Amino acid sequence: MLKDKLKNYKVILASGSPRRQQFFKDLDLDFEIRLKEIEEVYPDNLQGVEITNYLAELKAKPFDGEIAENEILITSDTIVWLNNKALGKPKDYSDAFIILNSLSNTTHEVITSVCFKTKWKIETLFDVTKVTFNTLSDDAIHYYLENYKPFDKAGAYGIQDWIGLIGITKIDGSYTNVVGLPTNLVYHYLNNLNS
Repeated sequence: MLKDKLKNYKVILASGSPRRQQFFKDLDLDFEIRLKEIEEVYPDNLQGVEITNYLAELKAKPFDGEIAENEILITSDTIVWLNNKALGKPKDYSDAFIILNSLSNTTHEVITSVCFKTKWKIETLFDVTKVTFNTLSDDAIHYYLENYKPFDKAGAYGIQDWIGLIGITKIDGSYTNVVGLPTNLVYHYLNNLNS
């Protein structure tokens, strides 16, 4: 369905995330992956969605002047937001343990921004999902880290993993946003491209 609407466009996903790539396949999109290395650093004064908007746009910046007329570049960034602090990807095992321990028995927000860039314009949209964890024992956290190694994930967890099955009691908002991409938002944006 979306494929027909986008037949005159070339969709480019600038993400190395296997989860985001899978979502694009699941949406039945024809797309190409183009990657450029960037340092994901943002100004200290940014809060919440300002951080993900900034980083999603920063990921699109290296493509300036390279986007053809019929191309749409899509970049994205996700953070876990807890107590007015951004939790990104853990630095190592002990950092991941500290992060998961801080999420235990609390509600946090998962914020994802998606940047759509063409030759002429750039638009950034975002989604916020609230996720509540029950109490996670030290044993459960160690088991998860040793067996699932979630070191490439914001907040040191994947909702689709074992920890999500045993630890998450409530989710308010988009599930796919927590996995790493608000697919409904991407679908509706691309579907309304020519409207």
